[in-house]
Amino acid sequence: MAGSGGVGGGAGGGQGAGATLRGPRAPLLLAALVLGAYCLCTLPSRCPPAARAPVPAPARAEPLRAVGSPRAPGLPVASGRGRRRFPQALIVGVKKGGTRALLEFLRLHPDVRALGSEPHFFDRCYERGLAWYRSLMPRTLDGQITMEKTPSYFVTREAPGRIHGMSPDTKLIVVVRNPVTRAISDYTQTLSKTPGLPSFRALAFRHGLGPVDTAWSAVRIGLYAQHLDNWLRFFPLSRFLFVSGERLVSDPAGELGRVQDFLGLRRVVTDKHFYFNATKGFPCLKKAQGSGRPRCLGKSKGRPHPRVHAAVVQRLRDFYRPFNRKFYQMTGQDFGWD
Repeated sequence: MAGSGGVGGGAGGGQGAGATLRGPRAPLLLAALVLGAYCLCTLPSRCPPAARAPVPAPARAEPLRAVGSPRAPGLPVASGRGRRRFPQALIVGVKKGGTRALLEFLRLHPDVRALGSEPHFFDRCYERGLAWYRSLMPRTLDGQITMEKTPSYFVTREAPGRIHGMSPDTKLIVVVRNPVTRAISDYTQTLSKTPGLPSFRALAFRHGLGPVDTAWSAVRIGLYAQHLDNWLRFFPLSRFLFVSGERLVSDPAGELGRVQDFLGLRRVVTDKHFYFNATKGFPCLKKAQGSGRPRCLGKSKGRPHPRVHAAVVQRLRDFYRPFNRKFYQMTGQDFGWD
């Protein structure tokens, strides 16, 4: 998997900022440091501004039409080319699993219109209301699919009920990745924004190599079976597609074929659209007709991981194994992480 080269034997990644603390107040100071650092990195971003629909000329004005879901009132839609609709499909997770790559690959399809940014409606901005949410969406023509992706939905307890309230027919895509590699990738992203962060080992375990700290979000996200339990209270398994983050790298066309089938789309995105970028360690898109150069994801993707001691990796593998096996049983898919 891309970026996993840093996993393995090493010196434990260093002890980070917390290693120099001494005395009885050290645990409190360390806790304050960790909490402060993560607060800075995980503060909710501002809710995106609603799109401003153009005002039609009086001579061409059309009456507003309403569309609704079985459990949501009809909301007005401004006239124009296409309509803003609620998403028929959502990429709901998981963070650092490959959701951005999947979204960008899907946007090659002429029948997919997707919001580029993460709106965080069902976790952070729900009080803005469904009309505001729909105003963010790109306009679509009949036969096109509206999509958005926000990976934090999968671990937000309120998200399944809220999405079901919008439409119980919503198709849900979850991109999953080996939870150990995913946690290290998550840590790597945060470390790039907070260089003084304690070591991965110090955050993943309590008391050295004591119990795994499931309160740390980088560890908790990987408990896929627990999160899926919450979703299955609202949606049947048939509404989900689970995409392998590893296969999205090794066989992007194959995984995209499954996704297009799930969405009821023609298989337009195929192996002819991809090439493997050895420098970044993941697939990139070949240049489109009329484009100047191939397109890869940004520099924040494919970061080298810090070295993590083999004992730390093994402890986490052992910890996740029963959760992984339950997830395999729930989904009917063996992702090969054990």
